[in-house]
Amino acid sequence: MSKIYDVIIIGAGPAGLSAGLYAGRSRLSTLIIEKAREGGQIVNTSEIANYPGSLEEESGPALIERMKSQAKRFGAETVYDTVSEVELEGDVKTIKCLANTYQAKTVILANGAYPTPIGCPGEREFTGRGVSYCATCDGAFFEDLEVYVVGGGDSAVEEALFMTKFARKVTVVHRRDELRACKSIQEKAFANPKIAFLWDSVIKELKGEELLDTMIVKNVKTGEQTEVKADAEDGMFGVFVFIGFRPQTALYEGKVKMQNYYIVTDENMNTSIPGVFAAGDIRVKSLRQVVTAASDGAIAATQVEKYLEAEACSVI
Repeated sequence: MSKIYDVIIIGAGPAGLSAGLYAGRSRLSTLIIEKAREGGQIVNTSEIANYPGSLEEESGPALIERMKSQAKRFGAETVYDTVSEVELEGDVKTIKCLANTYQAKTVILANGAYPTPIGCPGEREFTGRGVSYCATCDGAFFEDLEVYVVGGGDSAVEEALFMTKFARKVTVVHRRDELRACKSIQEKAFANPKIAFLWDSVIKELKGEELLDTMIVKNVKTGEQTEVKADAEDGMFGVFVFIGFRPQTALYEGKVKMQNYYIVTDENMNTSIPGVFAAGDIRVKSLRQVVTAASDGAIAATQVEKYLEAEACSVI
């Protein structure tokens, strides 16, 4: 624990790796702490078509591998450890992990968020092969197919409306007999001829061979279970899950300002604590995409450099 880094970045998704690249390129001593593997949600994406400059048939893992190599090339170090406690106040921040403890003058919080899963058998196996959590990312892959949107809130119904640009038919699967989305959004959905509704229903299982083509749906009132199969000519259908996101902010509760569990920042990624920044899906923002996460990381690292320069000048 003798070394005090200029910046520690918690999380190695697109935001964290982008921050590592920019910090390393600025000759800041940089440490990225990742508990498992780089990439976050994007490593489950088989194709990325909406990231500027991405290669044709770009995959999430391939894009992350290039980001990882860039950050390393510019000097960012990476350790694989699980953060258990953080001390963010003061001139030196302390990050306690299961294996070691690290210190830095600044910290960038880039833990990300993850979609709330259905929790049924087959969901994990068919993620990226029919199951998606992002209509903006994957909608175009379901051109002229049938898709099912799980959820009844604003996000679910808005995404169902978005999916009508691509899908032949969109069915909203909701566990209640009425939507929770605001009335104006509901009215648009009810008026759209491409959208149908499967009320009082939950998905119990997802099945298929290579691609998702079958699901078991249960009526929560009657208990009746129905097998839904893909059209024979299609060979598959899509299931888009929009029942909420969970920002990974439990470590920071009571330490930084939050809103609905997301970290509040200004446009420069500053949190409520001097020298602590947040980037990517973990913070309050209107769009959570790879491109916005990478942008956040670049801004955060640039602001770290400015913060350290200002601190150095104040000492002189």
